[in-house]
Amino acid sequence: MQNTLLDAEGVRLAVRESGPVDAPAVVLVHGWAQSGEVWPPDPSYRSYALDLRGHGNSEITEGGYRESAAWAADLRAVLDHVGRPAVLVGWSYGGLVITDYLRAHGTAGVSGLVLVGAITELGKDRPGGVTGRLSKATLADSLSEDPAVAAPALTEFCRDQAPGLPGELVQRLLGTALRVPPRVRREMFERDVESAAVLKSVDKPTLVVHGTADEVVDPAAGEFAAAMIPGADLRRYERTAHSPFLEQPERFAADLAGFVAEVSR
Repeated sequence: MQNTLLDAEGVRLAVRESGPVDAPAVVLVHGWAQSGEVWPPDPSYRSYALDLRGHGNSEITEGGYRESAAWAADLRAVLDHVGRPAVLVGWSYGGLVITDYLRAHGTAGVSGLVLVGAITELGKDRPGGVTGRLSKATLADSLSEDPAVAAPALTEFCRDQAPGLPGELVQRLLGTALRVPPRVRREMFERDVESAAVLKSVDKPTLVVHGTADEVVDPAAGEFAAAMIPGADLRRYERTAHSPFLEQPERFAADLAGFVAEVSR
């Protein structure tokens, strides 16, 4: 494991690098209020697990959380660091960050896309951003400045987004979420993003993975992305909620490794 700090137009971004240096490159983009630490290591590829701005060990900036261009620039800095075409993997809000990149740069530097329980849009009645019961039940309180309000909501969110995870892992997810300032957690949702045209323009192989029991991002959001992206492969994980790579790690690892190998030939 190698920890790297990048400069993205003056913003310090933390990236965890692991795997063989000569293996195919995969950039892992985590979800809202998490970090790159959430991704299990895999020796079949060279992974670059980014901490988004305001998250993990990356800089807590004054702004940029509402701006598509800022997220695009951050991801561009990671791809520039990789220095060769990479598969972009986005979980949850990470799918929106990838869409921000596509909006600004197209598929430059990208060999393939993987969307995991992901949103690609945000805002009222946006089909690519449909949320589920758990998001509706916890999101408002999780944005509060009051720890007596936010902490229970984030606890419920981290526990129930993937029922059955070990308590130690849930507490680690909760600790990561609480490190993200309330202002950052809130501003990330103060956006209105429409992405149909962006998704239709994708010209790289795409895998969409979504749990049928996801109560954070409704499976309809994954179906929307798969319908918009030409040739996308939609894989529904039965009896799986919001975190397929944690709930069904062996299946997800095999699916991702197979996809990476295919697009890297």
